[in-house]
Amino acid sequence: MSAPQTDPAGLSGRVADAPSRNWVYRLLPPALWPHAQLARWDRPIGWQLLMWPCWWSAAMAANAAAAAGLWSPAQTLWHLLLFAVGAIAMRGAGCTWNDLVDYRIDAMVARTRSRPLPSGRISRRAAALFLVLQALVGLVVLLQFNGFTILLGIASLGVVAIYPFAKRFTSWPQFFLGLAFSWGALMGWAAAFGMLSWAPVLLYGAAILWTIGYDTIYAHQDKEDDALVGVRSTARLFGDNTARWLRGLYALFVVMAGLAFHQAGVIWPAWVGLLLAALMLAGQIRRLDINDADACLALFKANSHVGLVLFIGLMVSLALVAM
Repeated sequence: MSAPQTDPAGLSGRVADAPSRNWVYRLLPPALWPHAQLARWDRPIGWQLLMWPCWWSAAMAANAAAAAGLWSPAQTLWHLLLFAVGAIAMRGAGCTWNDLVDYRIDAMVARTRSRPLPSGRISRRAAALFLVLQALVGLVVLLQFNGFTILLGIASLGVVAIYPFAKRFTSWPQFFLGLAFSWGALMGWAAAFGMLSWAPVLLYGAAILWTIGYDTIYAHQDKEDDALVGVRSTARLFGDNTARWLRGLYALFVVMAGLAFHQAGVIWPAWVGLLLAALMLAGQIRRLDINDADACLALFKANSHVGLVLFIGLMVSLALVAM
């Protein structure tokens, strides 16, 4: 994979870890580029990975509702749309918060020093105002759900707030990212039923394991700089044993997702989707080279395909159940 055409110093308004041909740079005026970069609109993989557990949970809940003769197609489609918008807004808000907390560290890491805050292209006050605006969009989305789901969504903010600090006190910041990024696995089911059960709880655990795995791969891009500035990560913790750890994490992900599917009563297409996802994850481990930053980034991005395959399996299952 060739390196993206970027400006590491941030002098052209680009950032070093995002493609310069993204729609952000073609459609938005340069004055808005720092805001788009704070929200990572030029890197859609983040909101996709945040969205997939939401969509898995919503689809799994729809399967359970359809089996009971209670499924509303319009409600499921509405929830999927809300989760997509919410994922974009809250991923942007979370990244903006992370950059506000980490701007001094980012200035010492080659991949991140060209971001808007460490490069001085946006003020902390402007970034904070943009954070509030994105959070308000997320709140509007959240208020479309039932009361239980609203409270559940608010509860997630504590984990989101803690995550940027985790790398300072634990070698498992990816676990805290998993707690935050996987919260949608609870939300989709809660939105449909106004309560939780074992199925979404197991799916939440599975998504946490998946997140730890793919973000460990991502963190291998920065391990040298992280060691110099004292930032901790599972990439540094696992080191040369990363492939072995990933085998365990991804195997447990498949087991817990399977238990969630069993609890929800989904039928065979969902299981085929899970099998294909497992094969894709095994392929990632086989191709892993922790010393090739470009390869690690490509493998990290490939996890959106894993999420898509699992979702398609659940939706085909739903279609058959609803017939």
